[in-house]
Amino acid sequence: MMTTDTPAPVVEDTPAAPAPAVADASAADAAEIKSAAKQASSWTRKASRAFSTPSVNAPSLPYECGGAREYNIYLLYAAIVLIPYVIKRLLGLSLGTYVVLAALMAPFIGAFSLMGHSWIVSTPTEQICALPNEPLESYITILDKELKAKYHGGSKIPMEVFFEAYFNGDIDLTGDAAKIFEKRYDWAFFPITANVAKFFFLQWIPELLWHSKKQDETQVRDHYDRGDDFYAAFLGERMVYTSGLVGDASRRETLEELQDNKMRDVCERLQMQPGDRHLDIGCGWGTLASFAARNYGTESVGITLGRNQTAFGNARAQAWGVGDSARILCMDYRDIPRRPRYKRITCLEMAEHVGVRKFQEFLLQVRDMLEDDGLFYLQIAGLRGAWQYEDFSWGLFMAKYIFPGADASCPLNWVVAQLEATGFEVRTSETVGVHYSATLARWYENWMANKEQILESYGKRWFRIWEIFLAWSVIISRQGSATCYQIVAHKNRNAFDRTALMRAPLGFGMPSGSVASK
Repeated sequence: MMTTDTPAPVVEDTPAAPAPAVADASAADAAEIKSAAKQASSWTRKASRAFSTPSVNAPSLPYECGGAREYNIYLLYAAIVLIPYVIKRLLGLSLGTYVVLAALMAPFIGAFSLMGHSWIVSTPTEQICALPNEPLESYITILDKELKAKYHGGSKIPMEVFFEAYFNGDIDLTGDAAKIFEKRYDWAFFPITANVAKFFFLQWIPELLWHSKKQDETQVRDHYDRGDDFYAAFLGERMVYTSGLVGDASRRETLEELQDNKMRDVCERLQMQPGDRHLDIGCGWGTLASFAARNYGTESVGITLGRNQTAFGNARAQAWGVGDSARILCMDYRDIPRRPRYKRITCLEMAEHVGVRKFQEFLLQVRDMLEDDGLFYLQIAGLRGAWQYEDFSWGLFMAKYIFPGADASCPLNWVVAQLEATGFEVRTSETVGVHYSATLARWYENWMANKEQILESYGKRWFRIWEIFLAWSVIISRQGSATCYQIVAHKNRNAFDRTALMRAPLGFGMPSGSVASK
């Protein structure tokens, strides 16, 4: 059986003096902390409790995966220079041909270098917890004979091999997916397999380079027109497929509270007023458009390629009594009429689907549709720059099964650079991955509660794909592998009234004596 999911103690570097946290802990806690510290490290450390709130599930095994810190970029540069040079010498090529050859070979050398390194990389030494070192069978049951002969006991299974076999019914889990994935480093590792490389070169890169209207339409409708009942099984009554926001970390807010918190936050940050023309690009089921119209008096228009979403959104607007001021239109974002302009524009987790190649073109379109004194709210999923191999494994899983074509999920610096290059000034930026983790945890709970309904309507494979997506994503967003950025921007014009967006500094209004004076 699996071990219990008690949050692992956090262990930090410290001098050899006795740790106050241990002294203050109970006898049982102190014993657990000392045991974990002894297993996790050969040097002296201080231990403290792992974070835990009613809103966010605490990690039971916050282990670190190898990645960018272990990858030697200088060896890669050397390979890019030397391998084509060896070929030049062997074939007697000219210097100009060598330069062209090096440029052509560089992406492939880089890809194969990453692929090879992912199989041999060692984990970082600064771990704050020890692995349980339980046998593979404690977590998964392998039904396929060939797989079982290869992966058993103390061996670990590549994550890509696991989820493909799990979706095909060749592997079962021994317990709850969320708990098992919290301890994934004890039974899985994250190499770039041949199947991952094949998907990357033959599907991901072509989609990255193309992003035609037909491609985007096909991907969106195949995904979002699967059935409203499929998405309602985890999104709940609000039908909002983006991160909510935790408002009160001292209690466990419902999914509906998280989403209402987020929608209010969007409307307040954009200073929405009655009569404001509001455009929501990639509106999903149209909940934000109806919310803004009902609570802030806006004239809202939502845009989606999903036919089911369009019908649902317009029906919701009518049910909420705002059918005249909130409309959902089924069209490609490139076909949105640019006049008259909009006072407020929102885009919540749709811009990833625009793609890297067309991202500036998209932002230029948004800028053209926005009034000179208007505000733009961009919520976009992103990845950390200091990557770990698990980040790649998760990202390509998402691209294959959950969000095909969403290749513009990038680090924050890239998003900000694109905004600034197209004439926007970024006013605020919030990283809300931990809020996303709380949202995903509630989606996962809903999904598991509706298991029988999903199995009956969509079968075991679809159920398992979303089971792994949701369980894994709770962890991914909490630990920073992927996150979500909420950005408020406006046109970077000299005449823009920036004073309207000023806010008091944190701590403003506190008694002057609260700041010690020398």
